[in-house]
Amino acid sequence: MSMFCVSILFVIMMISPLTLTAQEEPVTDHQHEREELGVNAYTAPSIARILAELDALKPLPFDRLKRDFPPAASGSREQKGLIFGGLIADGFLIVETERKNRIEDLGRVLMREARGLGVAERVLRHSASLTELGHRGNWTGMRDELIATQTDVEQAMVELRDEKLAQLISLGGWLRGLEISSGAVELNYSRDRAKLLIQPDLVEYFTAELKTLPPDLIHVPFFEKIRAGVEAIANVLKKGDQLTLADVKTIHARARELNTLVRLAE
Repeated sequence: MSMFCVSILFVIMMISPLTLTAQEEPVTDHQHEREELGVNAYTAPSIARILAELDALKPLPFDRLKRDFPPAASGSREQKGLIFGGLIADGFLIVETERKNRIEDLGRVLMREARGLGVAERVLRHSASLTELGHRGNWTGMRDELIATQTDVEQAMVELRDEKLAQLISLGGWLRGLEISSGAVELNYSRDRAKLLIQPDLVEYFTAELKTLPPDLIHVPFFEKIRAGVEAIANVLKKGDQLTLADVKTIHARARELNTLVRLAE
């Protein structure tokens, strides 16, 4: 069975710096359904918003923004959540640049991590449709199917009653997404493109959530470094629409450092 569906599915929780804030998202029937499930808008941003905003940075230089897939490794469930979120962002880059030759490898890695997080079975229900649409290159149809799939993913998270893990997956996707988006802006800088990185409510949300980790995690050196790095990024983003090329380079470097830490920490 092709694993394309898995490589796409969790795209819904990543590249958050390119989404609108929760307050700006139009209220729709789908949003009401998500709220009834108890899903925070920042944990799983609307895939429709994500795709629409990322389009503003196209064409994305895939060869300059890609990275190798991680090997299988031991680690805490929380670290695996961050890694998985980063893979989500990698998958989104592959989809946006239509790199079909990378889909199978990404799918296998994501399936490996999804099994460890206990969400693989629920996402497979949409696999046939996603796989068919992907192979046909029907990207519009795929986006519609992903919105439907998003509801199933969020329901699974609610049923697992693991909000913190869901937030860490989202954080991992946001960090890798920020690395991708800031890297794209750095390579082709303009003030307007830099504005797409500015998400004060979102970065404040993640900063606050990192301060509310369980007692057995909050003082672990790994999470202390993650928290300090996110706060450093937040300080740069406070400049708002005055982000310079130097600021973008700083954001990109910080995000890359954090993503490297996520993959290398034991």
